Amino acid sequence: MRSTRDGASPVMIGRDRELHQLMQLASSSQPRAAIVAGEPGMGKTRLIAEFLSKLTPETVVLVGHAEPGSLARPYEVLMDALSGEPDVSRQRLDELADTGRSAVERLHAGLALLNELIGDRPAVIVFEDLHWADSESAALFERLADLDTAKLIIGTFRPGDLDGRSPATGLLSRLDRRRPVTRIELEPLTEAETGAFVAAVAGQPATVRAVSSLHRRTGGNPFFLEELLRGHEGEDPELLCEHPLPWSVTEVLRRHVADLDPRDQRVLDAAAVLGHRVPFDLLATVSGTSEDELISALGVLVERGVLVETGEDEFTFRHALVRESVTGRLLGRQRRRLHEAALETLLTAGGSDPAMVAKHAQAAGRYEDMVAAARKGTELYLSIGSAHQALSLAEMGLEEAGEDAPLLAAAARSAWLAGLNEDASEYAKRWRDAAASNVDRAHAQALMIRLAWEADEIAVMEQLTTEIQALLEELPPGDDQALAMSAVAQSALLRDEPEEALRWAERALALAEEMDLTKAKLSALAEKGMALTDRPATAAEGRAILVGLVDAAEKADEWVLAARSLNVLVQSLPPADPAEHAEMLERMRVNAERAGFESTAVAAYYQGRARVAMREGDLKAAITALEQGRSRDLSYVRRGRKADVHAVFLAGLYLEASEFTKASRVIDDLRQLQLPSTLIVPALAFHLACRTNNIAAAESYLEEVFTAVREQTWRSGAQANDLITAAIYAGLPLKSLRRMVSELLDINVWDEYRTLIDATVAQASGNHAEAIKGFQEALTAELLNPHQRGSAAVGHAHSLMAQNRAAEAVPYLDQASKLLAKWGGWRVEKLRSVRAEAGLAPDGGTREVTGTGALTPREREVAMLIAAGLTNAELARRLYISPKTAAIHVSSILHKLGVTSRTQVKDVVSGG
Repeated sequence: MRSTRDGASPVMIGRDRELHQLMQLASSSQPRAAIVAGEPGMGKTRLIAEFLSKLTPETVVLVGHAEPGSLARPYEVLMDALSGEPDVSRQRLDELADTGRSAVERLHAGLALLNELIGDRPAVIVFEDLHWADSESAALFERLADLDTAKLIIGTFRPGDLDGRSPATGLLSRLDRRRPVTRIELEPLTEAETGAFVAAVAGQPATVRAVSSLHRRTGGNPFFLEELLRGHEGEDPELLCEHPLPWSVTEVLRRHVADLDPRDQRVLDAAAVLGHRVPFDLLATVSGTSEDELISALGVLVERGVLVETGEDEFTFRHALVRESVTGRLLGRQRRRLHEAALETLLTAGGSDPAMVAKHAQAAGRYEDMVAAARKGTELYLSIGSAHQALSLAEMGLEEAGEDAPLLAAAARSAWLAGLNEDASEYAKRWRDAAASNVDRAHAQALMIRLAWEADEIAVMEQLTTEIQALLEELPPGDDQALAMSAVAQSALLRDEPEEALRWAERALALAEEMDLTKAKLSALAEKGMALTDRPATAAEGRAILVGLVDAAEKADEWVLAARSLNVLVQSLPPADPAEHAEMLERMRVNAERAGFESTAVAAYYQGRARVAMREGDLKAAITALEQGRSRDLSYVRRGRKADVHAVFLAGLYLEASEFTKASRVIDDLRQLQLPSTLIVPALAFHLACRTNNIAAAESYLEEVFTAVREQTWRSGAQANDLITAAIYAGLPLKSLRRMVSELLDINVWDEYRTLIDATVAQASGNHAEAIKGFQEALTAELLNPHQRGSAAVGHAHSLMAQNRAAEAVPYLDQASKLLAKWGGWRVEKLRSVRAEAGLAPDGGTREVTGTGALTPREREVAMLIAAGLTNAELARRLYISPKTAAIHVSSILHKLGVTSRTQVKDVVSGG
């Protein structure tokens, strides 16, 4: 039992274990996160208060509370936590609350404030009632949990108050996938704990009958017990059983405030209607109370523990259930009158948050005012990147004006930005159907095209594109017509028709330049730049357009365009300098956050981090970034192209790292999805079969690869290189390699990849002079990542050694060691085997025993059978082992002999 600072009981009962957990977390030198869950009245706030009272004086403590309807105040929890802190200037708090600033600017301002306030000191940051938190506060909690600073961050929430649309729902499901999170579930008190609680209040033990009765009637809910016993401290426990106990918490709480005088009751009623957080001036106006009377009434309510003064002229309810019970007691007409008074006050004051205006207008039955505020608010929230808030407000307006085109447009756009594509599609269709003009219809269909692509509904996408092309002739020349042309260009590019995309982008650009249309020009330039980057011959021109466009888009507050352009630059045309690459990635994320663009701010960001890590030659960091992105993304229900968006990239990196079990699991996951390309699964499965020496499976999957690749209009040099090197590792015949080159490459593949592939195949063919020439060229190709250039250096050295030029090979092996220093998997294994073949010690160690002398007796037996031409299946039958065991023996033999194919095994065994 632990002493508490307030409440009916002088002790805290039944929470020792949970308190101990929090104290252990606070004593750690590493950053920690904890989530405390419990239904109303379970003691979450009491536990936190007790824990905070035990902290050392030097610990910085910040506690913020969310409130019902936090829609009206983004960053509500952070502002509450910082409110009243003497070291935080009012000006800085005003900047944080300024809705004229973008969401990302306020986020970074909040993080800076916390950093200034905490410094190097230990800190505990508490976000209470996450179930009510606005999306910005939820995002801030997640960002704080990611920071590697010496702090403990704690969130509390009610599980029953979460739903699929709550920002906290996704946050809570993602947290423990990102880093270890301590989850504390507060359960009802046991009967024994109820007895201890009652004894502490009454000052004497209670009978079994009394404890059993109280436990049964309260369900072990500490808050219910506390409210029942409040005011009866010191009474005989038997007598406590005689007190009537309402069966609902509402009735318990009503009794708590039942004897207030009329003035205090009037103030309490008004406060309950205004919300969890109550400003003094607004309460005075709504309750019709003078300043002196209100001060007196608030003093009574604070003394009774109903309200708590949380800031200058600001009060909150001690427990949300108190407010709920008060509003539930009011007649509907009473509530409407109070909401009406609040609405009139807000409208008279001017400049009030539209969401607050809409809330009170709706409750007052002033639906025209509610719809007007919803329209104004959705525009405001979209402009500052608060997509979830914009959607909630739009949906509030649509409850009354279901066919309102501006609200439907806002709902569709905000749902798309927030990643709620099914909702976005429904609202976009309603927007199109309710459109009063061809202009509105064209805008709706432009969004529907994008949504159809993301759902992988290509036929629908093509039909919508045809329809918007037909509308073009009916649109007046100007912004709307040019933007519709850009939408057609985007549709063509998304359907892998870059030439068609370029044609429409040029038309849109010509019109925009002729009529000096800034927004349309930016949109057209974006589509033109992206179309040009799709082909190696024009990529440099496209990159230059997009680089210039980003600055112009940011100046025009076109955050989505800026984020999309940066995404292409980050993913497809990354700068050679990893630092510049990382800077560009962060800039993309900032723009996406400003727009509230969830898919780019989250999914594309993690893929971008993986690509930055690859530019730095760090395989582990690349895999970690994708694992984090995937774990976060899987907490949402995704369909179409967004379904498990990180899986393909991650499977490829698992294959790079020779983590074949993990790769196999991801490939199995991908088999369950409808993927945008039929090549994905067979290509990955072929690669896995080759790396695990499953030759029969590899040959079967290769035929599927050839069939699938003919169905797509584009080719990938990186993919072709991965598959061809895997085929060489598995010892597939030269005929298969040449066919792969023919099928997997075309004229639009980057020259750097073609050079690397040609050198690799030349080496496999025994043409070492040609291989050396190609590998040398690949070594200087900036487009290639360090691991690819590292393999080129290994290949260069191996071909030199094949020409009896071992001394010349050493510098290339040293270069490969540097390029692959933070890599791993089969590339590093290949480097080690070639170094051993050259008589060099492994990096940082002594030379290993290699060659036939390193083989175990069983492996020598298997090697002789491989040299005789037996497949894995034949090895398994001959040796009475499983095919999997045979494959493991083969992989070990290849490694120890320093070779990469079964043919080379024969050469080594025959020569030995």
